[in-house]
Amino acid sequence: MRYSRHAPRTGHETKDIDVKRYKMQDAEPWQWSEATWRWKVDQVRAGRALKPERWPDDARCVVALSFDVDHETAELREGARSINNLSRGQYGSRQGIPRILRLLERHDIRASFFVPAVVAKLYPEETRGFAEAGHEVGLHGWIHERNTTLPDGAERDLQMRAADTLEQIIGSRPVGIRTPSWDFSDQTLSIIRDMGLLYDSSLMADDDCYELLLNGDPTGVVELPVDWIRDDAVYFNMNRFSTLRPYTAPDAVFDIFRREFEVAYEEGGLFQLTMHPHHLGHRSRIWILEELIDLIRSRGDVRFLTHADVVRQVSARD
Repeated sequence: MRYSRHAPRTGHETKDIDVKRYKMQDAEPWQWSEATWRWKVDQVRAGRALKPERWPDDARCVVALSFDVDHETAELREGARSINNLSRGQYGSRQGIPRILRLLERHDIRASFFVPAVVAKLYPEETRGFAEAGHEVGLHGWIHERNTTLPDGAERDLQMRAADTLEQIIGSRPVGIRTPSWDFSDQTLSIIRDMGLLYDSSLMADDDCYELLLNGDPTGVVELPVDWIRDDAVYFNMNRFSTLRPYTAPDAVFDIFRREFEVAYEEGGLFQLTMHPHHLGHRSRIWILEELIDLIRSRGDVRFLTHADVVRQVSARD
């Protein structure tokens, strides 16, 4: 599918224009009218639940492992002022990715890799390797930009360019997106919808999949939700010039992930995990994923699926 760089006329334009009149840019939130705060809440909202009654192969629970392949872009988007941080990103490719791929191959698991376009251009063979090994490659912005800081029109252009880049490198068009830093502007969902993507994986309104609403209207876009609890970065990230320091030991992170999985299993739902090669790929941390996989596999009736395959399963119930 080819995507237009310009929003097609979809019938949403009039409503979009109407709701803008309720914006009160110079007012404090406590001064907003009811129409304004309702508009704020309803811009992007969770719609119908999409948890299936039965998973494929009579699985009780489905596991979706994902990796945000940020590499150097986490620092490039900040202006590339720190050579040290750039090198930490390079570690993700040199050591983190090989360890992760060996582990997934050993356990015969397919995962989802969300790759910024600049990373794909820096490491085209690595990016092609994900697809060749049967993993999903999804959109993750152009240079790990923050959507809410971009000027008008830039977000749409960057996502289109990113999709073009990944298609050129892996030979197929991505069907899903995870926004960099899970940053969602008031234009993001309309861009995702207009691009014809199957899903987003950046929002947090549920544990299981749901349909996204844009200004109250169903979009057909499935949300495969994330959460900071199930993201390794919040436990392992560090900035030596601020107060940001890793505060959670690997044993404790494993315990959090384990407990999240065990309840997902009890509820017959989805267990989704977000990881970063430059965090989890270290020698003292990769065991977290290894032992978690062993625990999950010990249950017998759990299936590992890519994010795209999960979305196809929940969409197939319609």
